[in-house]
Parts: sequence; C-alpha cells; structure tokens
Amino acid sequence: MSTPSAKLLVCAGEKFACIRIIGRANFSSSIDFKTLLNELLQKGFTYFVLDLSECMLMDSTFLGVLAGLGLKMNAAQPDQADPAIELLNPNPRITDLLESLGVLHLFKLAQGPVALPDQVQSHVHQPVDASREDVTRACLEAHRTLMEINPDNVAKFKEVAQFLAEDLKRVKPEER
Repeated sequence: MSTPSAKLLVCAGEKFACIRIIGRANFSSSIDFKTLLNELLQKGFTYFVLDLSECMLMDSTFLGVLAGLGLKMNAAQPDQADPAIELLNPNPRITDLLESLGVLHLFKLAQGPVALPDQVQSHVHQPVDASREDVTRACLEAHRTLMEINPDNVAKFKEVAQFLAEDLKRVKPEER
C-alpha cells in the first residue's frame, strides 16, 4: 500500500510565497515540491515560507530535495543574512531529522501563525505525473545531495544511493 503524497497549497505575493505542506512529505511529493519551487523561482520569487504545521513527516528524499533547494537559494543570495527558506512550525521530529542530517543551518526556523502580506493570491498546484524513472532519478539526486552537504551522511545513504543508481540503470538501460 502506498502512502499518499503530501498536499501542497500555495499563497504568493510579489516576491514571497508561502507553501503549506499537509501530510507526509515523501519521495513522490518531492517531485511536485521541486517542480513548484523551480516554477516560482523562474517567476522571480526570492523568499519562501514553508508552513509545516500539518506536515507529520519528511522522508530522506524530500529532505534531500529541500536541502538542495536551500543550498541553491542561499548561494543565489549570498548578501542576505537570513536563509531564503523559512520553515514555519516544524514538529520536533522534522527539526531533529534536519539537524541529524547536518542541513538545519540552511533554513530559518520560526514558530507561530502565518503572517501573509495584504496582496497575496492563492494558487492550486497541480501534481506532476512522474514516471518511475523520474521518481528514481529524484530519489538518487536527493540522497547524493545529502551526502555532499554532510560527509556523515555517506554512511547513512551510500547503500540507498547505490541501489537507486542500479535501479535507474534497469529502468532506463538504453542510456548507459
């Protein structure tokens, strides 16, 4: 039985977007999340608040995608003191996972209600129809990102990354 993907709700202002993540943020929702953030970045958004009030859990793939986006955004804005992604109301389990993976420093943590500017619009995010190859590739990239950010993660994810790389070859053997 597969776990349903997290639901992503978006409110956007001029350069700011708030994304509410509801449910379990897992490998399948990581593709939707990455696609959504990349679309918003292309439209000129520079600051993101992720409302995690209703996010129960993040798996390692979603955490790897999140960390990769945190790296990318912080590198694009080196003159800003605060990270470009704010995690609002993460539960202790999510905070502990981010800390144990050595990626917590990539984010600003906050508690409290969502403070939206006056001029915001709600957007419905349509999920991406990802192939098995897309999902496997996203999982592999996310785990490699976690290992690159923190060498302590190599021991945690080396075998997972090897399995995913081999699985990707089986899914798409003609591209060897």
